[in-house]
Amino acid sequence: MSKSLHYLLAVTFAAAPSIPAAASDANDWPGFRGADGSGIARSGPGPAADLDLDRNLLWKTKVEGRGHSSPVVSGGRVFLTTAIAGDVIPGAGPPEHTFAGRPFHHPQATDGNRRHTMKVIALDADQGDLLWSRTAYEGRVYDDRHSDSSYASPTPVTDGERVYAYFGSEGVYAYTVDGAPVWERDIGDIKTVGLGVGTSPVLHEGLLIILADEDSGDDSFIVALDALTGEEVWKRDRSVRASWATPIVVEHEEQKQLLTTGNEYVIAYDPADGAELWRARGLGNNVIHTPMTVGGLAVFSTGHPGKLVFAIRLDSRGDLTGSNAPRVWTYRKGTGYVPSNLLYDGLLYLTNDGGVITCLDARTGDVVYEGGRLPIRGRYSASMVGGGGRILMVNTDGDAALFRAGREHEVLGSFSLGESVWATPAIVGDRLYVRGREHLFALGPAGSEADSTGGDAP
Repeated sequence: MSKSLHYLLAVTFAAAPSIPAAASDANDWPGFRGADGSGIARSGPGPAADLDLDRNLLWKTKVEGRGHSSPVVSGGRVFLTTAIAGDVIPGAGPPEHTFAGRPFHHPQATDGNRRHTMKVIALDADQGDLLWSRTAYEGRVYDDRHSDSSYASPTPVTDGERVYAYFGSEGVYAYTVDGAPVWERDIGDIKTVGLGVGTSPVLHEGLLIILADEDSGDDSFIVALDALTGEEVWKRDRSVRASWATPIVVEHEEQKQLLTTGNEYVIAYDPADGAELWRARGLGNNVIHTPMTVGGLAVFSTGHPGKLVFAIRLDSRGDLTGSNAPRVWTYRKGTGYVPSNLLYDGLLYLTNDGGVITCLDARTGDVVYEGGRLPIRGRYSASMVGGGGRILMVNTDGDAALFRAGREHEVLGSFSLGESVWATPAIVGDRLYVRGREHLFALGPAGSEADSTGGDAP
């Protein structure tokens, strides 16, 4: 185990894409990385190139607790999860962990001996006022988290009628968009080498799908719950060690595919029943990035300890693990550990941990440009998002920059939120929602009549 695993920020990072069954508006951002898990706002003008906090802040609302889950937006509401640490519980502590077949304790694992409260909250998207707050779980937690992470790292997902929140071993919870409890479900204890969960739930045609890769992979699984009742519909075991990436659902040649990434394997399932469609050799690294697709290709990436990106044909079938033959192209530079990459209009934008951009032709793997610099420096956890032909990046200091999507690297502008940012932003129309360490920010066109003070969200 490399010492650089100390930098495993599993989590924040939520996560990765959540695909809703339906959203109430084409502009909505109903799960992690939007409606299709791509990180691209498919309608609306997107954020302005010259955003400025003083001029464009519509409101900011203080959010109690700690959370790296992203904001999701639907029907005029913003949904968030948060976790609040309580007192130490005498005698409490995490389970024993193994990684790569050996006992393992991460030096930055923490907080598994405390009482915690996990909440789901809803805010008014126009004004930032708190609409409701519900305590999903309160008590002892099963495992530690990374000291840089949170017990509220998976991003919730909504279908416009209900909102679904996943807290790992502490359960899955469904509420109406007005805050009425619908159901809750315990899917079991999940070990993630003491670093916390990061994968977000995926909604697809009435199923809530959750990937739960743990420790050395002996007890890893993927499960689909009935979104109306929480009852288990199907479950499949996976021999894949701990990961923090979120699957995506795509359709190719009239076949829906649930794409999952992993160290040992990348696997495509039929989302209706969990039947395996194909599997290929995995990334051989720690896995946090969300899969992507272009045309008939699935693109997978990782950034630690090695850097690797490859594409596989979506019409693959069966067990392809005997060789690298299924890989259409491979690239071995440019990726970071935590932030997922972005595929926009056929171009693949990679970022390293310091925010340096590499652009590839996503169909061929050919380099379009390398070494794209931003006017801000620092460390990155939040994933890139895009809309209106512009791409946004925010570092952990809360400094943000926009650059143009295209074959030449062109920086458009930068601004600062004034507090750390670990969660991936959401784009809705011409508005940008960003979760900071203490506040949720809404930015939009200058001159809005929105109340810039917002409120407090417990």
